Amino acid sequence: MLEAKNTQRAIVRIGFDGSVHKTFLGPEAQKRFENEIRVLRYLEARRCDFVPRLLDFETQTLKIVTTNCGARVQQISESRMKELFTELGTFGVQHDDPFLRNITYRATDGRFCIIDFEFATITGPSLESLGIQQFDTTHVSQARSLRWSGMTHPGKFRPNNEDAYLAAMLDDLGIRYLGWVGDAALEKKEFIFAVSDGMGGERSGEFASKIAMDKITLLLPKQFGIADERFAAHCHDVLIELFACIHGEMTRLGNYDANCSNMGATLSLVWFRDGRVYFAHIGDSRIYRLPKAGGIEQITEDHTHVGWLRRSGQLNEREARTHPRKSVLAQALGAGHQFLKPHIGSLEYDPGDQIVLCTDGVTDGLWDRGIEELIRQPIASMRELAAAQRIVRSAVNESGRDNATALVIETSA
Repeated sequence: MLEAKNTQRAIVRIGFDGSVHKTFLGPEAQKRFENEIRVLRYLEARRCDFVPRLLDFETQTLKIVTTNCGARVQQISESRMKELFTELGTFGVQHDDPFLRNITYRATDGRFCIIDFEFATITGPSLESLGIQQFDTTHVSQARSLRWSGMTHPGKFRPNNEDAYLAAMLDDLGIRYLGWVGDAALEKKEFIFAVSDGMGGERSGEFASKIAMDKITLLLPKQFGIADERFAAHCHDVLIELFACIHGEMTRLGNYDANCSNMGATLSLVWFRDGRVYFAHIGDSRIYRLPKAGGIEQITEDHTHVGWLRRSGQLNEREARTHPRKSVLAQALGAGHQFLKPHIGSLEYDPGDQIVLCTDGVTDGLWDRGIEELIRQPIASMRELAAAQRIVRSAVNESGRDNATALVIETSA
C-alpha cells in the first residue's frame, strides 16, 4: 500500500484497489475513531454523496477503511469552499475544520468532496430516528466457527432429483464450494448455505434449482467484506435483487423454451457472518432454528394457503400435514408467478445454536419434533451419521414421495 500521510494523529495508506486505510494514533485515538465511524454512517444514512463511504473497521487496531474521494485540492475559491461546507450542514453534520486541507476532487464524477470527520459534530436528527444503532465497541461475538453437514436424496418414487443445495465459503480469494461435511472458522470468512426445490415438466425442475444456485454464486460474492453496519443496511436490497434476478431468468427461459414452460423453484438461503445470520426464503422449503437451550423454531413462512392457515391458528401441525392442498404454492421463483414477496430477515446466534434448511420432501416425512430429536438425541444406530444424513434418511424411510434435501449448521465458540 502507498503511504499518503503519517502524523502523530493518524497514518493513512492507499490500498491497491484505491481504498483508504486510516489508523488512528495519539491523544483520544479511540474517541476520534468512534466519532468518524459514527459520522460516516450518519452521512451514508442521509445519502450524502460527496463524503467517503465506510467499508470496514477494526476496533483492535483503530483502523477504518473507506472509499477514495480523490486527490486533495490545491486551490479553490473562498466562496466555493464555504458553499461546500454549508451543503454538508444540510445533511446534519458540522465539520470542525472547514478549510482547504479537508477538500478533495473526485475526477470520476467531477465532484468536490469533504474528508476527515474525526472531530465533526452531528447537528441533525438523532441516529436512532434514522434507524441507525449507536456505535458499540464493546460487542464481541462469541460464535467463531461453524460445523455443517448436507445430504440430498431422490426419494423412493422420483426418477430424478429436482432438489439442489449449496454450501459455500466467501473470503478474499472469492467463493469456494464446501463438501458434504466440514467445519471452518468464521474469521475473515462468510458462509452461504441454501436449498432449492425445482419444479416443471421434463427435467426443467432440475434446471430451475440449478439456476438458483448458480445465481447465488455469481451475485453474492460481490458483497464479501462489507462492514457490518453497511451490510446490515443493504442486505435486504441485495437479497431482493438476487431473488428478482433468479425469477426473471426462469420467466425468460419459460417464455422462449417450451420445455421450460412454468419452470420454477423454491429457495431458502442463510448467510452467516460473525455473530449474525441473514436469511431469505420463498416457497415451502424451510429454515429452522434450534437454540442451544432446546426446542425448535421454524423461522420462515410456508408460502402456501395451508401455511397461512397454520400461522393464523386455524390449523395445527397434524391438520396442516394432511391437508389436500398443502403443496399448492402461493409464491415461488418462476412458475408463472407475477409478483414476489420473499421472506427476508436476520437474527443473532450464540455458540451451540443450530440452523436447519430442508426441502418439503423432508417435512413430508418428519414432524418438527422428529427433526429436533434426530439432531439432539439420535438413536444409537444413527449416531455415527452426520445430522443432515440422519434427517434425510429418516424422511425418505418415513415417506419418500418426494426428493429430500437437508443442511444442518452448528455454531461454536
